[in-house]
Amino acid sequence: QVQLVESGGGLVQAGGSLRLSCAASGGTFKNYAMGWFRQAPGKEREFVARISRGGGGTLYSDSVKGTFIISRDNAKNTVYLQMNSLKPEDTAVYYCAADRNDGLRRRVREYDYWGQGTQVTVAS
Repeated sequence: QVQLVESGGGLVQAGGSLRLSCAASGGTFKNYAMGWFRQAPGKEREFVARISRGGGGTLYSDSVKGTFIISRDNAKNTVYLQMNSLKPEDTAVYYCAADRNDGLRRRVREYDYWGQGTQVTVAS
């Protein structure tokens, strides 16, 4: 059983940056691909970014490509999401998730474990 705890959310002005962290415990972190998702009020949870087990492969949604960067530190059992040039439409609860399988997977149902989420609010 893998436990995931997100941190780093908060309130930021449009154009600003935030870095989210997700600390994992209870499993072998390097055996999981990791993803970030977000959910805005009244909307479905959507894929943001994914990183492969070793960190060599990444995948982004079109809406964040070029402004968000996903990374991981397997020695620290942590995955990060660097968010730059934030816009009000990036406001959401951000979740990290772990997937036993590697590959280019972006569907919510493909992930096995989820954190509780961290709120990101971007003010205009």
